[in-house]
Amino acid sequence: MTAFKAYDIRGIYNIDFSKKEVYKIGFFLPGLLKADKILVGRDVRTSSPEIFEYLTQGITDAGADVYDLGLATTPYVYWATAAFKFNASVQITASHNAKEYNGMKISRTNAFPVGYDSGLQTLEQLVLTETPQPVAAKGKIIPYAQHDKYLAFLKPYVPNISKLKVSIDCSNGMAALFIRRLLGEKPQYLFFEPDGTFPNHEANPLEPENVEMLQKHVLENGSDLGVIFDGDADRVMFVDEKGKFISPDLIIAVLAHYFADKEKGIVLQDIRSSKAVGEYIAKLGYSLSMWRVGRAFAAPKLKEIKGLYGGEYAGHYYFRDFNYSDSGMLACLLVLDVVAKMKARSISFSQLIKKISPYFSTGEMNFKIEKKMDAMDALLAHHTQSEKPAAFYDFDGYRADFQHWWFNVRPSNTEPYLRFIAEADSPELLEKIKEETLAVLKPFSNA
Repeated sequence: MTAFKAYDIRGIYNIDFSKKEVYKIGFFLPGLLKADKILVGRDVRTSSPEIFEYLTQGITDAGADVYDLGLATTPYVYWATAAFKFNASVQITASHNAKEYNGMKISRTNAFPVGYDSGLQTLEQLVLTETPQPVAAKGKIIPYAQHDKYLAFLKPYVPNISKLKVSIDCSNGMAALFIRRLLGEKPQYLFFEPDGTFPNHEANPLEPENVEMLQKHVLENGSDLGVIFDGDADRVMFVDEKGKFISPDLIIAVLAHYFADKEKGIVLQDIRSSKAVGEYIAKLGYSLSMWRVGRAFAAPKLKEIKGLYGGEYAGHYYFRDFNYSDSGMLACLLVLDVVAKMKARSISFSQLIKKISPYFSTGEMNFKIEKKMDAMDALLAHHTQSEKPAAFYDFDGYRADFQHWWFNVRPSNTEPYLRFIAEADSPELLEKIKEETLAVLKPFSNA
C-alpha cells in the first residue's frame, strides 16, 4: 500500500487509502501493540471525522476501548499517551500536507513512535492479507479530553514576553487549540481559526510561499520575530525581525541558550543539519550527536544517548522532558524565552543567528532519480576524488565533511527522489559545489 511510509501512514484520502483500509488498521492495531485501550486524537481536516469513525469501529470490533482525545495537536497526543500510560495511540493527521491528504501517526508505550521497521510493515501485511473477524464483546468509545491538564504541563515553560512584539501564524491548523491560552493577547495572530481546507496557505512552513504573509506581517508590525506552525503543530519555524526565514536547524543552537543555565548534556541533530550547530553549542558546554532523519529514528536515539534535546532541519524539536518526542509548541515557548532575554541584552534575533552560523547553504534540493544508489555513489566518488573527508557518515545516505564545506545526499524513503544539501564557508565555493553536483546528477535525472 502506498500510504504506509517510513514514519507514519499518509496519502491522499480515497486514493492512497480509504475507509476500508482505515477500518482494518483499527482492527489489527490492538493485537499488534498488545493494547486493550487506544488513545485517539484528530486534526481538523475535512476527512478526519470519517477516518475517526472507521478507525474506532475497527478498534472496538477488535474488543479494545477507544479513548477519544478529540481535536488535538500531534504533540498533545504524544504527551497524553505517556502521561496516562497508554500502550497505543493514533493521531489522525497529514501534518503539513495539502488538504486532500490525511493519515495516521501511531505511537506505542511511552509515546515511542511506530515506524515502518518497528510495526507499520507488519500492520500493512495484516491489512493486505487478513480478514477481520469482529469479536462478540466489542469495545467502547470513551470521551477523554485532557486539554486543561496539557496546558498545566506547558504553563511552567511560558516566558515573559511583555517586552516582545510577536507575530504568530497558526496556518489554520491545530496550534490554535493552545497557543492563545498560553500566550494571551500580546502576540498578533494570523490565520488563527482551525480550518481543514487551509484557505490562506498550505500548512507547510518549509515552502517559502507559505511564509510570505508572516514575513510581511513581521515587517509591517515591527515584530521582534515571527512564528509559524505546521498543520498538526509538531513543527514550528521562525522569521527574524528583518523578515528573514531562519533555517530550522539553527534553532537547535538557539535552544541551547534556554538550557545553558539549567543543565548541560548531549544534543541530537539530523544528518542534514548545519555544521554551525555543533560548533556553537560546544562553546556553551554541550556535545553533539548526529543521526537519521525522522521521529521514528530520532526519538529512540535521543533516549539511547541520554540526550537533553534535539532537532531536525525540517523543524522538529525533541525534548527529553517531553518523553523524547517532538513538540512545536514547547519549542516555540523556549525560543520566545531566549529571544526575550536576548532583547533585554540589546541582541536582536538576527544578530543571534549571525553569531551562530557563518556558513552558506544550498537548502535541501530534490532530484527525481530512479537509480538512487548509483547516483549517490557517483556523487560521493566525484566529491571525494580530490579531497579526503575529515568525517564521513553513511547511516542515512552519505554525509561527507571537509575543511571548508560538507554535503549530504540521501534517498527518499517513499519516492524516486534524491535529496541533496551542502554548506560552505564562502558563497563562491558553495556555487562551485552546486554546479558540480548538478553536472554529476544530470545523467541520472528523470526531470
